[in-house]
Amino acid sequence: MVISEKQEAGCKTNQDELIQKMVFPEGILLENGQKIAPLEIAYQTYGQLSQAKDNAILICHALTGDQYVAGVHPITKKLGWWSKMVGPGLPIDTNKYFVICSNVLGSCLGTTGPRSIREDITQARRWGSDFPAITIKDMVNTQKILVDSWGIERLFAVIGGSMGGMQVLQWAVSYPDQVYAVIPIATSSFHSAQNIAFNEVGRQAIFSDPDWRDGEYWRYGVSPYRGLAVARMMAHITYLSEDALSRKFGRRLQESLKDSSAPIFGEMFQVQSYLQYQGSNFVRRFDANSYVTITQAMDWFDLSQTHDGDLVKAVAHVKSRFCVISLSSDWLFPTSRSRAIVQALNRVGAKVSFVEIATDKGHDAFLLEEPDLDITIQGFLSGIEEQRRLENYAS
Repeated sequence: MVISEKQEAGCKTNQDELIQKMVFPEGILLENGQKIAPLEIAYQTYGQLSQAKDNAILICHALTGDQYVAGVHPITKKLGWWSKMVGPGLPIDTNKYFVICSNVLGSCLGTTGPRSIREDITQARRWGSDFPAITIKDMVNTQKILVDSWGIERLFAVIGGSMGGMQVLQWAVSYPDQVYAVIPIATSSFHSAQNIAFNEVGRQAIFSDPDWRDGEYWRYGVSPYRGLAVARMMAHITYLSEDALSRKFGRRLQESLKDSSAPIFGEMFQVQSYLQYQGSNFVRRFDANSYVTITQAMDWFDLSQTHDGDLVKAVAHVKSRFCVISLSSDWLFPTSRSRAIVQALNRVGAKVSFVEIATDKGHDAFLLEEPDLDITIQGFLSGIEEQRRLENYAS
């Protein structure tokens, strides 16, 4: 049973009223055996679903992203995070495709997560730190519930970068018959020790904030803003390349310090001010428990874990067409990780192409202006459209 646009008395804010949701009373059974019910899924769609329901593209967002891929975000009033890629006449053309993006399980931007109201107990309250541990596969299974609600038997494509790319790979492995093509961008089949280490530093910054209160901060009307801001600052550094930082900031001082002596403490350089801005802006829209929950899900991700540590075995039954894309200056998910995916797919005879985009912008380049990325995605989608047309004609 599906209920659309749920209204919970006493639990909604003005922002909640702007979020498009479906509610699934039966909930979801997680990989760890726990159940979350009811399950709310916040989503956004663009374009029209064809009568044959064969033109749907699912876009999977990254760690702190949301469902607002294109158009104007109804809350922030800013453009969606991939507005350069998704829209009429753009590489992911909403004149042709029905584009779906849902907020991931465990987030705080509409889909059930730590900030949601828990209804499986006598006295309803927020999940908070009691929210169960989740995995990338749980996120994908949540998306599958949403896609099934439209009666879509096979997605034309699943596309995503970074953590979104992890979800893309999981889709291809978990639902080989229900995904025609996949485009994993700037991602890996597992989270490396280095990436786990960066995430742990961020989590420890949150835990060290006096307002963390063992994850029960919401009971006291506070939030570990300082720790969460530091976590965001730390993560943001990993999204950029040294060239990008040097080009944007170099060692330039703050304007106010150019004609005076620099203070011993405080913001001396423009890059410091930039990171402070990123941190303070982030805490206005994100929840600390959600950050902890989702980063742990990323850390646990290893596509080969349930296949004796063998990636070839993990992808042995995939049927999707793959376009694996890496970014040359991405040191968070380096090209070597993408090549490992391609090599495993080649070993099982999968239909795969690989492109490394030359860029000096680092990991975040897939969200920025990169004409070669646009060309690659548009070209691949056009190519598989033709392949599918020929397959349908032959059958």
